[in-house]
This record gives sequence, C-alpha cells and structure tokens, in this order.
Amino acid sequence: MRIAQIAPLAEAVPPALYGGTERVVSWLTEELVGQGHDVTLFAAGGSKTAAKLVAGCDRGLRLQGVADHMASNLVMLEHVRRQAGQFDIIHCHIDILQYPVFRDLAHKLVSTLHGRLDLPDLWPVYEAYRHMPLVSISNRQREPMPANVNWVATVYHGLPAAVCPFDVRGGDYLAFLGRISREKRPDRAIEIAIRAGVRLRLAAKVDKVDRGYFDEVIKPMLDHPLIEFIGEIDEGQKSTFLGGARALLFPIDWMEPFGLVMIEAMSAGTPVIAWRNGSVLEIIEEGRSGLIVDSMDMAVEAVGRAMTMDRSVVRRSFERRFTAARMARNYAGVYEDLIGKPGARPVREAAE
Repeated sequence: MRIAQIAPLAEAVPPALYGGTERVVSWLTEELVGQGHDVTLFAAGGSKTAAKLVAGCDRGLRLQGVADHMASNLVMLEHVRRQAGQFDIIHCHIDILQYPVFRDLAHKLVSTLHGRLDLPDLWPVYEAYRHMPLVSISNRQREPMPANVNWVATVYHGLPAAVCPFDVRGGDYLAFLGRISREKRPDRAIEIAIRAGVRLRLAAKVDKVDRGYFDEVIKPMLDHPLIEFIGEIDEGQKSTFLGGARALLFPIDWMEPFGLVMIEAMSAGTPVIAWRNGSVLEIIEEGRSGLIVDSMDMAVEAVGRAMTMDRSVVRRSFERRFTAARMARNYAGVYEDLIGKPGARPVREAAE
C-alpha cells in the first residue's frame, strides 16, 4: 500500500526528548516500511526515517519555542491534500485539523486520536465530521465521546522490542516517568515510596503550564533522602532508567487514553503499579505485568509484591500484546478494510 503518515510538528519523529505521539508514529512508520509498504512521512525536519520524509518545518516547533502550532500544521495539511492522489491511505495523528481539509476524502483518510476525549469543547467537531473514520488507542478512551462518531477500530500502541531491552535483574528503586502534572499524580508516587521505605527516582519534564503545581506541591516533597528528581531524559536514558527499576509507579488521577510508559516498562521486564483509571485495566494483566490498585494503602502494599514478580513473565506479556510489529499489522488491517469497502467513494456528511 501507498501510505501517508501525518505527524504533529511539535517534535521530530522520533523526538529527542518527550513526545509520545511522535514516538508512536516513528515506530509505526518504520515497521510499515519493514513490512513492505510504500510510506511517506509528513513531519518536522530533522526526523529520521526509512520512509520518504516531507518536512513541514525546519525542526520541531517546541524546541524552537513556537507556542501556537496550528498555522504550520495547516500548511502541512495543504501539502498533503495536493498530493492525496498519490496515496491509497492517509493516516493522521494530529487530532482535528484535518477534517475540513479532507472532508470529501473520508474513504481514504483515517485519524488516530491520541489524546483525552473527555473535553466537551471538542465534541462539536466530531459531531460535525462524524463520517470521518476514527481509531482509538484504547476502548476506554472512547467512552466520553458522542455515540454516533465513526469508530473503525481500537489499535493499541506497540514499540520495537529493542527500544527498552529486557533487564532480567532490575534494580532497587521505584520509577516515575513522564510529565509533572496534577493528573499524573507524582505526589502520590512520592508518598508511596516514602511509606514503603523504597527509593524513588522521578524522570519528568515540567511544562510551563505545570510550573506552579511543581513549585507549590512537588518541590517541597523532594526534600527527602528517598526521593531523587532527575528531570527530562532522552530515549537512551529512558531504557536504562526503566530497566534498572524494580517497579514503575503509574498513580494517575485521570482518564488516561493509553499510557505509553506502561508498555515501555513492561518491555524492560519492569512491573507496573497502576491506579485503576483510564486504560489501565486494558493494558495491565493483573499479577503478570503489574498490579492494579485503588488506594494509597493498596499501592504501598503492592510495592513489596511487585519486587517479587517474575520479570520474564512481564516481558512475555509485552511481547504477546504490544510490539510494533503487531501494531503495524493491525493498522494495515484497518487500511485494507477502508480500501476494500464495496463501492468506496468520497463520503459526504448526511443531510441535516
């Protein structure tokens, strides 16, 4: 198949530091190329890929300090639109901007929604373009959305087995990886570690919007001998960080659409202690790849249990469910279903 992958321009593909969506797009693109497809990647300059790269900007907009990415993404979409006839399938990863541009090409455009969908302000867009094919990254992610949108599949994220290599030994610390924000609950992670008497290392970025929360809530909690704040880390550091942990703490307090860090930890053989929220019940196999908790007391007790879990079992759970190869095959199936629909033609909105 001739496939166009459309990535956000915030980061290069793959990103040097933080950037979950761009990382998934990279893994998907490279695996599709490896499986024999003709792939064109529309992404930020500086991206590294075996596909044909069409740069939408010189480099990732976040690192340039560009606050509003809409204009650049719209220009990129216009370039894609002009070349649409060259592709069998156009796969978008940029949320909602593509809908008015490709409203008459719904038969060959599919969008993966990577973010939260429990924000009612966005729902009118999905209602207005309800014919556009959508892919969710977990079944739970779909729940807040209007019932009449065009879901065509749920495809879980996957990553190459070598990204976070299996570490049979692990280490003696708990890990928290991601972003410092209220919904990620690093404060819970710190409290769990202190109550369990186990060292915690936090590798996390602090966005401007979360600086107040970090300064007021998290920073005062870092003054404890068991707590180490590392800051934002790159891909190479991440694999060592996760592989060297005894368990990953994922104490979220929101409807997490997927939680990429969970499968990254599983790839390393590191079990996950996760709050029962969002996609957690779909990703974690209780007692095999991690432990699901509902309270601080349960989380503290789970630390001891996680330290006795068989890391090879955790890794096998990853290999069975969350590899990049499996993700790419699942997406290829979605593409084939759209292409193969009898009488496929441009689909227009139903009359009101």
